[in-house]
Amino acid sequence: MVQPSSNSKWLTKDVFNWSLFDFANSTFATIIAAFVYAIYFKKEVASGMPVGDLYWSLAINISMIIVAVLSPVLGAASDYYSSKKKYLMFFTFLCIISTSLLYFVTEGMVLWGIILFIFANIGFQAGLGFYDSFIKEISLPENYNKVSSFGYAVGYLGSLASLAAVIILQDTPRLTFIACAVMFLLFSLPIFLFVKEKQSEIPQDHPNFLKIGFKRISETLHHIKSYRNIRLFLFSYFLYIDGVNTIIFFSANFAQSTLNFSVPDLILFFIIVQVTALIGSFLFGWIADKTSTKGALLFIIAGWAVLTLLVFFANDKTTFLTIGAFAGTFLGSSQALSRSYFGKMIPFEKKTEFYGFYSLFEKTSTILGPLAFGLVSWLTGNQRFAVLSIILFFIAGLLLLKKVKENPAEI
Repeated sequence: MVQPSSNSKWLTKDVFNWSLFDFANSTFATIIAAFVYAIYFKKEVASGMPVGDLYWSLAINISMIIVAVLSPVLGAASDYYSSKKKYLMFFTFLCIISTSLLYFVTEGMVLWGIILFIFANIGFQAGLGFYDSFIKEISLPENYNKVSSFGYAVGYLGSLASLAAVIILQDTPRLTFIACAVMFLLFSLPIFLFVKEKQSEIPQDHPNFLKIGFKRISETLHHIKSYRNIRLFLFSYFLYIDGVNTIIFFSANFAQSTLNFSVPDLILFFIIVQVTALIGSFLFGWIADKTSTKGALLFIIAGWAVLTLLVFFANDKTTFLTIGAFAGTFLGSSQALSRSYFGKMIPFEKKTEFYGFYSLFEKTSTILGPLAFGLVSWLTGNQRFAVLSIILFFIAGLLLLKKVKENPAEI
């Protein structure tokens, strides 16, 4: 078993170079998935027609379903061959190339707009599992909270840099897609060039990696009952991160449709969220170290439930922006602490495979949450009632997390 060597200094060159990938992929999350392309697709590509929302939902769901199937299989295979970096590089360049090609998508090109986004989102989402699994190679367990939080903090700096590009290029949105691809490329290079992957002995036989992946996933599913803590945490994570992901996908939609936010209003909203998310990543990382990671997560999830309830009553822009500021502090910390807490619970030799399951639960929750939001919104004709439905995910996730034992050695 290969593990990181003991080092009292947690912010090493490897950690810094690793974190820059968070900066890189945050440009896609901000410009393409959450903001500019999401609005551009409906307004320009789909000519502002209501069916544009359906097309956008289909693009998200198709890409997430594909990633949900691929992630655990590729994760298990990469563990077998010690080749996380190779897979991460493939999916990263798939995202970068597809994102750059979005520049050529114009009015009426709905099919190409969907196809290119699907490929880009597959590249973005599939790469996250491989990126996350590096944390066990570049850091020690006692530093996971700091390292994970630092990664997310650097990622939010990437989001702010993306918003700067949006402000500069707001009159030519297609150029922001090129800017996104260039930024993703430049800031992803350090992890590929400077972070070395720990190598283990590769078996003499060379079976098909898909067969290996499916076999190892089958074995993990068969023995998952032995890992009660991991099982409980994954189901808890599935529920509360479902609520978080739904908020990410629909916050701009809700602000524009229900509260009549303009594009400058939305830019201000995203800036506030990114700044407070940056602060929250460090703040709750520090709190988790001083108290406990589980305790910090329980507080954060409860906070999400309260803020979601407040959104239901929000009637003006100032109130919504204030809620967004508090939500930002929970956004970075809920993701960072979940990743580090999970890292403490899993066997080192199965790190990529188990992070594949972690990614699987996250991706499938991204399918269920938006579907629930859209269904309630359609049945009631009111997005506020759809917002209320999200609270159920946080409450259920909170109750399950309380059952997870604090000692990560417990299975």
